[in-house]
Amino acid sequence: MDKGIGLYPLHRCKTIHLVRHAQGVHNVAGEKDHSAYSSEDYFDAQVTPLGWQQVDHLRNHVLETQLLNKVELVIVSPLLRTIQTAVGAFGGGEDTNGTDATPLMVANAGSSDRPAISGLNSPPFLAVELCRETMGDHPCDRRRSVTEYKAMFPAIDFSIIESDKDVLWKPSPRETPDEVAARGVEFINWLWTRKEKEIAIVSHSGFLHGLLSSFGKDCVEDIKKELSIHFKNCELRSMVIVDQGNLGTDSTETTNYSGKVPQGLDHPSD
Repeated sequence: MDKGIGLYPLHRCKTIHLVRHAQGVHNVAGEKDHSAYSSEDYFDAQVTPLGWQQVDHLRNHVLETQLLNKVELVIVSPLLRTIQTAVGAFGGGEDTNGTDATPLMVANAGSSDRPAISGLNSPPFLAVELCRETMGDHPCDRRRSVTEYKAMFPAIDFSIIESDKDVLWKPSPRETPDEVAARGVEFINWLWTRKEKEIAIVSHSGFLHGLLSSFGKDCVEDIKKELSIHFKNCELRSMVIVDQGNLGTDSTETTNYSGKVPQGLDHPSD
């Protein structure tokens, strides 16, 4: 069959919204001098003031498109810049006095000079190590302890992170593109085991490029090129995962209806 339109049962699909974090201080320094990425000065880099403006614009887009009402889960790489971006874009807005909800972000978290962000009326947030940036060499991609993050982002679920300290990042060697791509495939396979049907993922340029480079081999050249384009800061792209190999555990789409109620003759006319 020629390449063209595909048709798949809805329960074999998930919608994912991929987001790269907003501008971080390491991005600014690295643009001027690439060697800055290897500096300890940018350990677990935070979002810049311009980056927070980017977050605000993404937040407006998420609200205008009703995306916040559709997303059932926000998955975030456990690094400061991704968490700040995620809670700013998909959180419940500024925290107000008198609410009982645990805040997603406390005031001034990560030297942000931003007010606290409420967890009210927002989807749950889950920190996942699999979607971290390319690991090794760059201290900006080394995370803090989970204990530190929990103090800044109390409502985020860090429970599936096995170690309080960062045991995955090593000074060298840096992960190869093939290793990042393989981690991306592992992440998508894990994602498919989740019950949620619409998920936002806030991650990094290197990881997202590695992930998408592993897919689209059966697509025409234009779509392959589209998948391979690097993300800009705070860019969001929506995609669909399709289970073509019957790997999923969700056997029935909730909108499906079995029919034949009440029972009756229904022999096909052909």
